[in-house]
Amino acid sequence: MSVITTADIKYYLSGGASNTDPNASLGGVISTTELVDDTLHNLFAKVGAAEALAGSTKYRALYIKNTNAASLTLQDIVAYISSQTTSGDTSIEISVATEVSDATIQTIVNEDTAPTGQTYISATGVAEGQDMGDLAAGSYRGVWIKRIVTSGATAYGSDEATIGCRGETTAS
Repeated sequence: MSVITTADIKYYLSGGASNTDPNASLGGVISTTELVDDTLHNLFAKVGAAEALAGSTKYRALYIKNTNAASLTLQDIVAYISSQTTSGDTSIEISVATEVSDATIQTIVNEDTAPTGQTYISATGVAEGQDMGDLAAGSYRGVWIKRIVTSGATAYGSDEATIGCRGETTAS
């Protein structure tokens, strides 16, 4: 019997098929590069002193892809924040891209520019997530992540947050 496992759901950078730089993950075509898990600064660069003093809001775009080899569809997917940032001076918000599955999402000119038409959530938990619809095997959909650093933020060595998605499938 085949089922979709967590290993079948992968997160890829955006910014073009050959993009390997998370700082260039600003929308556009899905990359062939997966987001590295459990690595400090794997999506956003370290916050420097000037940025912490002034505060900032930065954006990144990822794609969530169903790589199931048995051609199973992940159904009723919800993208959500599993755990909010560990620093009290930062937070993240997420938004499922307005474009449909397998479509190239909009590209922003730089990490300080908000993508248009997005509605963000900041609460944690599956019940607070956003609907992504279904993803057939090999299909993907974009998600925007916004990181907010409040002005006057204090130094914090290993700030981290976790996003996830949850769906259902019918075993074959």
